[in-house]
Order: sequence, then C-alpha cells, then structure tokens
Amino acid sequence: MDPATAVTTSPLVSLLGFAAVIFLLLFLIAKWKWHVFFALLIPILLFGVLPGIQQNNFIDAFETGFGNTLGSIGVVIVLGSIIAEALKHTGAIQVITRSMVNLIGENRMPLALTMTGFVLGIAIFSDVAFVILNPLVHSAARAMGVSIATMATGMVGALQLTHAIVPPTPGPLAAAALVGADIGKTIVFGSIACFFGAIASWIWGVYVVGPRINTPPSDEFDGQALDNPEQELPGTLSSYMPIVIPIALIGTQSVVSLVLPEGNLLRNIFSYLGWPVIALAIGVWLAYRNIKSKDAREQAKDKWVEAALRTSAMILVVTGLGGSLSAILRGTPAVEYIAMLFTDYGLPTILLPFAIGIIGNMITGSTTVGVITAASLVAPMLGTLGLSPEAAMLSGACGSVIIKYVNSSYFWVCTSLTRLSAADAVLCYGGATLVGGVSSFAAVWVMWNLGMI
Repeated sequence: MDPATAVTTSPLVSLLGFAAVIFLLLFLIAKWKWHVFFALLIPILLFGVLPGIQQNNFIDAFETGFGNTLGSIGVVIVLGSIIAEALKHTGAIQVITRSMVNLIGENRMPLALTMTGFVLGIAIFSDVAFVILNPLVHSAARAMGVSIATMATGMVGALQLTHAIVPPTPGPLAAAALVGADIGKTIVFGSIACFFGAIASWIWGVYVVGPRINTPPSDEFDGQALDNPEQELPGTLSSYMPIVIPIALIGTQSVVSLVLPEGNLLRNIFSYLGWPVIALAIGVWLAYRNIKSKDAREQAKDKWVEAALRTSAMILVVTGLGGSLSAILRGTPAVEYIAMLFTDYGLPTILLPFAIGIIGNMITGSTTVGVITAASLVAPMLGTLGLSPEAAMLSGACGSVIIKYVNSSYFWVCTSLTRLSAADAVLCYGGATLVGGVSSFAAVWVMWNLGMI
C-alpha cells in the first residue's frame, strides 16, 4: 500500500471503520428497511469522515472504484435484463419448460421443473420465473397426486441457485466484475456447482419434506397447459438460443485465450465475439427474433427496454457502490489484517466469502446484497488470501443463497403462490436453499482444491 495514495495508514481506524460499515449497512436494511442504495452509500460516506482518513485519497478511490466497475459491467447488465424481458414476453419460458418435461418425462415432473429452474435462473430473475411457472406446478401436482411441496421445492431451490451464482444474471455478473473474475470460467464452473445444488434441492423436496407436508394443489389451476392457445410460441431451438449462444461465446473466448497464442486470428475473432457486451447483444437479437405478433414488436421497441432498465437500475448503482467500497478498502491496512487472520490460523480462506455471503443474505433477505457484499469485501484481499477471483466469487455467491426465509421477497412470492403456511415454507423453501447452497459450495470447494478454479 502506497502511503501517498492510502485512504488511511492506521490499522485501528481501518478495522473499526470496516466493522462499522458492515454493521451499519446490515442494520439500515434489516431494522430501518432502507433501500440498499442509501444503506450502502451512507456508511461509505461516514467512513470518509473518520479521524485519520485522507479525504482526497478517499474521494479518488470512491470515484475510481465506481467508474471502473460500471465501465466494465454496466452495459452487460442492461443487455441481460432485456434478454430476460424478451424471454418472458415471447413465450420462450413456456417452450423451455415443455422441452424439459418432454426430455425427463411427465412422470418425473418434480425433476423436470427443477431442471427448468436450473436453466431459467441463468437468464431471468427467480421470482419472475416462478410466477410464470406456478400454474403448471399446481396442475402437475394434481395430475400426479402429490403435494405442492413435492412438486415445487426443487424448482424453488434451482431457480435461486443459478440466479445467484451463474452469469449473465445481474447479481453474479456484478460480483464477477467486482473481483475481476473471468466470466466464461464463472459460467462453466458455476453451472457445475449449481447442478449439484439443484439435485440436492430436488432430493430435499421429493424425498425429505414433500411426503411430510400435505398441502394440496389449488383447483384454480386444474388442467393448466404449458401453451397459451392465443399466443404463437417460438420453436424449441429458438427459445434456448438467447441463453445458450451468449454463454457459449463467452465460454469459448475463455478457452481460446488459454490454448491459442496472442495474435492468432481465431483468438482475435473470439476475443471480440466472446466479449460479454457483444455476446449478450447477440442474445438480445436472438431473443427479439422470437417475436411473432405486431403488437409485441411495438412493445419490444419501448416498453421491454424500459422495464429492463428499471430492473437494472438498482443492480447498477449497488454494483458501482460495491466497487467504491472495494477500492476504498484497498487503500487501508484492514484487508491485510483480516486476510492474515485466516492464513495465520490455518482456516480455509475460501470460507471467508462464503460466510460473508451468508451473513449478507440472511440479515437483509437479498441474494444480490449478499453476493455483491461478499465480492466487494473480499476483492481487495485476494492476493493475501491466495484465492482466485473465480473461487472467491463462486464461494460468496453460494453463501448468498443460504437461506431464504421470512425476510426474503422471493420466499413470500413462492409461499403465497403455492399456498403453503409460513412454517411449512421455511422447512421446504428455506431448507431447499440451505441444502442447495451448501451442496453448491461443496462443489466449489472441491474444484478449488483440485486447482480447477
């Protein structure tokens, strides 16, 4: 740390300030119900007036951290949100669900819905996907003669896992930018971790809690079909392409950059096509090609983009503030002391972002707050901790899933739509996100120990 650019050189001031920022952030959200923007901004600004803080360096770190973070990820988050809007309005979500049911079989509907959640959570917000799929959950539960807990629990867990862990969903995309993780590697290894977590959630629902909770499906959705006869749906391949093609381009770019030398023509081509801005722009084009009606084309020009921008706004400002906090902490001795605490006592360093993600989510109820907080705080420590950016990001993201209960909006969306009592939902959905998050983290830990990330 260069004293000329340091925010502070005092270990005591930096450690007390670090602790105060975290405490005040969580208190303002959990106790006073402040919006996360102000709950994060105010503690950072108060940090800047502590005794021993060099205000000029503090301001430089704040502005540099905010600008650099949004410069690398801002457009990508907006493009990802536009893809999500298009998937919702064109009927691609229904097509993807139908394809999973056909692949896995109607007699295995809980598993089919879990795998549907695994795919859809990569592209769209989990609560939006659940609202769309809820009628099918009820009708399938009635057709199979099982409880709604058996049918829904695996999907609730799987949707939340990939929403929290796998880019290009905004939360993990922002966290990857904060720690400087390779997005292609994060997608590949995050998907592997989430697959194990999704299977664990399905097992929890079908074999552990589902048979013990007898909440029946609602008659309201009896006979509900996947397809809306009034809507012309896209083909199966066309429905998957806005998700699969951007992920494939980003992943290919990461692989090509490892195996081909600089200056190679193929490497140059994929370094551009696999740039997340280009990859997701192609995804938007592919999603818009699925528009069938004239009315939908008119809405896509304006309303879909505005809805995506509203969705993106909170993620963007919180991500920028996370970048500011990370840059400020880099200019203090706090990160070195915290990292040394883990290394001196021989604790597995990968536990630190995981624990921060858990604390952030459980206190605030927000997966996004959990994953961004973990990334912001751990980013300055990576060198001392000996963690790769990918391992740190995925560890924090796994923690941010644990657990969804009564302070989470996603919990209440799932609980109210499936008509479970709050106590049963905590057991089902809180349990699914617990076992799913732990199982995903176990997979991340194994990949880290094997040197894969």
